[in-house]
Amino acid sequence: MNAKELHQLIAQTETHIECWKQFSHFLGVAREKKFGAVDETHFLELKSLIVQDLEAIFASIEAASPSKEEILSLIGHAASLRYLSELSGGELRALENHWHKIYIAWHSILGQLKVKQRAEHSKSLFSWKS
Repeated sequence: MNAKELHQLIAQTETHIECWKQFSHFLGVAREKKFGAVDETHFLELKSLIVQDLEAIFASIEAASPSKEEILSLIGHAASLRYLSELSGGELRALENHWHKIYIAWHSILGQLKVKQRAEHSKSLFSWKS
């Protein structure tokens, strides 16, 4: 992977993490039972973006965690805001814990990509000075 591709992958991963933050926001909206049709539409669009980004990122890297199946399972269990709002407190907490585990794993991947980017940058500086 060249420097430009790595930079693009890092940017895409950062955008993906922002989508995960929005997903968490919607979990809170469902918990409070304060949402309307527009929120429901945005939530479904967000889930679509997450799945599309997931495919694009995993086409470029291999990651043990989070696994594609783990993410798709979480997205699949969050059918709609209405569905989430009807879950028991324990079920919603379990979903939030699952979300958090995936969120942390994405930050780990982002950190690994940034380390690789720094190493590539250092390598190119070293070869330029030689």
